[in-house]
Amino acid sequence: MEKWCARMKVLVFTALLLSVAGKAGATQVHAGPEALLAHQIAHVFFIVSMGILIYWLRRWKLVEQSGWRLVQYSALFYILWNVDAIVVHYLDGRGDLFQTINAGTWHGSIQLSPDLGLLGVIYYFGKMDHLLSLPAVILLYAGLRQLLKDNEKTPPLEPADS
Repeated sequence: MEKWCARMKVLVFTALLLSVAGKAGATQVHAGPEALLAHQIAHVFFIVSMGILIYWLRRWKLVEQSGWRLVQYSALFYILWNVDAIVVHYLDGRGDLFQTINAGTWHGSIQLSPDLGLLGVIYYFGKMDHLLSLPAVILLYAGLRQLLKDNEKTPPLEPADS
């Protein structure tokens, strides 16, 4: 009975907490140029980090195992996602590419300038960065799951005699 009461208290508290939640946006706005610059530097740092990870996975020949190979593919998708994010952040900052209509609402839209051509197509598909980030997350999960399965099959090491 006590467990049930404790669970009910947690449930009621969570419901109350969620009922007073404010508006949450799906995009992040960078207040000033220094915030955007720091954000762009973070993307570059992430690209370099994933590049180093791929380098060492290949150097140590870990990619011969399927789990590490999936982690490598995940890192590659993270690199592509970060490059995409850098390009889109740059295009967002230009200001002459589009007009935002009903910003901050469920019916918000972006009206591209009609004379953009290829740049408009790049911007449009670049905004769909989930097409790169979702495979990265799925591949990372699958790779780590495979590494865990491989580790469970390996017998434990015997302690060395002193």
